[in-house]
Amino acid sequence: MNLRPEPLAYELSSPGRVGVSLPGCDVPETPVPSSLLRVELDLPELDELTVVRHFTRLSQKNYSIDTQYYPLGSCTMKYNPKANEAAAALPGWRGAHPLVSDAHNQGAIELIYRLQESLKAIGGFKTVSLQPAAGAHGELAGVFMIRAYHLAYGNPGRVKMLIPDSAHGTNPASCTMAGLTTVTIPSDAEGGVDMERLAAECDDTVAGIMITNPSTLGLFERNIEKIAKMVHDASGLVYGDGANMNALTGVLRPADVGIDVMHFNLHKTFSTPHGGGGPGVGMVGAAASLAEYVPGPIAAEKNGKYSMEMPSKSIGRIKAFYGNFAVLVRAYTYIRMLGADGLVRLAENAVLNANYIKARLEKVYPVKYPRRCMHEFVAMGNFIDGIHTLDIAKRLIDYGFHPPTIYFPLIVPEALMIEPTETESKETLDAFIEAMLKIAEEAKSNPELLHDAPHGTPVGRLDEVAAARNPVLCYRG
Repeated sequence: MNLRPEPLAYELSSPGRVGVSLPGCDVPETPVPSSLLRVELDLPELDELTVVRHFTRLSQKNYSIDTQYYPLGSCTMKYNPKANEAAAALPGWRGAHPLVSDAHNQGAIELIYRLQESLKAIGGFKTVSLQPAAGAHGELAGVFMIRAYHLAYGNPGRVKMLIPDSAHGTNPASCTMAGLTTVTIPSDAEGGVDMERLAAECDDTVAGIMITNPSTLGLFERNIEKIAKMVHDASGLVYGDGANMNALTGVLRPADVGIDVMHFNLHKTFSTPHGGGGPGVGMVGAAASLAEYVPGPIAAEKNGKYSMEMPSKSIGRIKAFYGNFAVLVRAYTYIRMLGADGLVRLAENAVLNANYIKARLEKVYPVKYPRRCMHEFVAMGNFIDGIHTLDIAKRLIDYGFHPPTIYFPLIVPEALMIEPTETESKETLDAFIEAMLKIAEEAKSNPELLHDAPHGTPVGRLDEVAAARNPVLCYRG
C-alpha cells in the first residue's frame, strides 16, 4: 500500500495568503512590460511558514550520501570529507574570477599546477589537462587527441577504434563524435579481453583501443601490458578509461602499463560525488606520445611564476576558463589530506569491501565471472524463476538502501553491479548484505512482495517504459 504523496504547493494554497509584506515603494515605480508578465500562471498563495515546512519536508525525502549508503556500481558515490567543502568555500577560491589576468590569479593557477603535478605522479603521465568537465568529456578529448596524432603523421586512414564489450557505454559515442568507427572486442571465458579477436583487428586501419581497467565487470585486465604492446606494434594508441581509478590509486600507474592517454574522474575518485549530474572534472593525463595534444590551456610554472599556456599541438580548448574550478580545489584538498599512503589505503579498502560483500553474497546471487574483483563486482538477479533484478532493486528501497546499478554491463544477464567504496564501515556492509539475503528469502517465499515493491515510499513502482515515452514534465492539477 502506497503512502499518500506529499501535497503539492498548489494544494496548500489559500486565497489571499501571502508570505511577506513589503513596505511602500519610496522610489519612482517603473511598469513591468506586459510581455514579461504571465498572469495565467495562477501561482499558489502561501504564507512563509507553509513554504518553509513544505520544502523542508521534501528535502527530508531526498536520498543522499550524508544520510544513507549508495552501493552504486561504477559511480563511486562515496562520502567525502567536509573539509573539502570548507576549502572550496574559502573566500579566495569562491571569489576568484576567471577573467582576471594570470598575474592577478597566481594562487588559483598555482593550485591548478600543483594538482596537475599530483595527478601526473599518480598516473605516471608526462602531462595532465584539467579542462574536461566530466568523464565522457575526457573520453572525447582523448579520442580527439588520438585522431589528431594520426592526422599529424599523415595517417588519415586510421579510423578504427577497438572497444572491449566490458568497457563503459559512453566509449562508442565518443568515438563516433570524433569521426571514428568502433569495433567491439568480446570478453573471454574469464572476463578479460579476447586476445585472439584483438590480434585479428590490429591492422593498418586501427587508430587505437579504448579500454576500461578495472572493467565494468569489476575485474582487473590481466593482459593489459600485452594488449598495449599489440596495439602499439600495429602503430595504434591506447586510451584508458580511468573511471574506476578508485581501485588503483597509489597501487598502479596506468602509464607504466602502456596507456597513452587516460581520463580520471576527479569528482568520483578524488572528491565531490556527482549526484544530480555534476559538476565534474574528467581530467586527461597523457604519456610522451600524446603530451603535446592535450586540451588547454594548462598551468605552467617558471621561476616561481604561474601561467596558463596552450600546448604546441593542443586539440584546443574544450571548456570555458579553467573548468570546474571548485572541484579542482576539492580534489587537491582530498589528495593532500590523504597523502601517498592514504591513497594506497583508499584503493585497498575499496577492493577489500567489494570482495567482502561478494564473498558473502555469491552463493545466493550468482557471479558470472567468479574471480577476485576490484572495487566492484557484478552479480546476477535471476537466481530464481519469476524474479528479476528490477524486483530486487525496488525491494532494497524498502530496506533503506539505494539500489545498485542494474542491467549494466549488458554482457551479464540481469546484472547487479555493486560498489561499496572504501568509506563504508563493516557494520554498514553487513546491514546491506543481510538485506540482500532477506530479499533472496522473500523471493522464494513471497515473490509478490518483490513484484510490488517498493511499499513504503510516497510513490509506488512506476511504469518506467511509459514514463520515458510519455513524460509529464509539469504539474497538472
